[in-house]
Amino acid sequence: MRYRNLLLFVTLSIVWGSAFVAIKAGLADIPPVLFAAIRYDIAGVLVLGYAAAVVKRWRPRTRREWAAVAVGSVFLIAGYHALLFVGEQGTTSAAAAVVVSLSPVLTTGFARLLLPEERLTTVGIAGLLLGLVGVVVLVRPDPTNLFSRDVVSVALIFGAALSFAFGSVLVRWLEAGLPIETLEAWSMIGGAILMHLLALLVPGESLAAISWTPRAIVALGYLSLVASAVGFLLYFDLLERLGPVEINLVSYLAPVVAAVVGFAFLGEIIDAATGVGFLFIFVGFVLLKRRALARELDRWRKAVPT
Repeated sequence: MRYRNLLLFVTLSIVWGSAFVAIKAGLADIPPVLFAAIRYDIAGVLVLGYAAAVVKRWRPRTRREWAAVAVGSVFLIAGYHALLFVGEQGTTSAAAAVVVSLSPVLTTGFARLLLPEERLTTVGIAGLLLGLVGVVVLVRPDPTNLFSRDVVSVALIFGAALSFAFGSVLVRWLEAGLPIETLEAWSMIGGAILMHLLALLVPGESLAAISWTPRAIVALGYLSLVASAVGFLLYFDLLERLGPVEINLVSYLAPVVAAVVGFAFLGEIIDAATGVGFLFIFVGFVLLKRRALARELDRWRKAVPT
């Protein structure tokens, strides 16, 4: 069982890490917001079908459940992916993955600020600040040109991470009790609809602007079928088996995968600032989750025969 979990964990890291490269590849042929919307048109229908097959409550019923879906649609799907896809036009796959790896840090920070039972200790504040420092190191903003393409792109991806983290905490605060499969499915569908509406307002976001090249079809298919549908099935399984602390570590293996795959398929070169920024963010995560990580390490030691 332990090796099965490890295999699924590594597989999920590869699937989600390589998704950043698929996004970058598809952006050459498909406008970003429409790209994200079509991805979740397909993935939402697939995950909804899965939810209908495996859980009893495949459809939200109460106001609180629909509120959780609305939060998921706005922040976890539409806000996160629209900003990520637009932002990734101006940076590398690995840099995007590194900034997104800040999400668990930001989620913990928002939880400490917004949930009354949570408190940020001095060490926790240091962890949050280290994560933010990691983004600054990655961007290396030039004070004389704060609106350069690189800075704006990373700022948009940072906004995506903020959207995901804030939405995660709001969903937790609502305590709707909706099965995660149902929440994800309806959030994907709602988020796709919102992104289609947004695409109508953004110049250049139209079906006529799409070039249906083999590259675009492969990228869209991979993101919809593998990264979203299969990826979330792996996520649901691992979340139940491992819990939220260990599953968060996927965020820190994904940038490594994105760097390797991005170099192999797109010729992307990873500079030292990207690596240093990643280390700051990871150390920040360790400081924020130090107690939970210690408990997990202790549990793993007891599970390993001596």
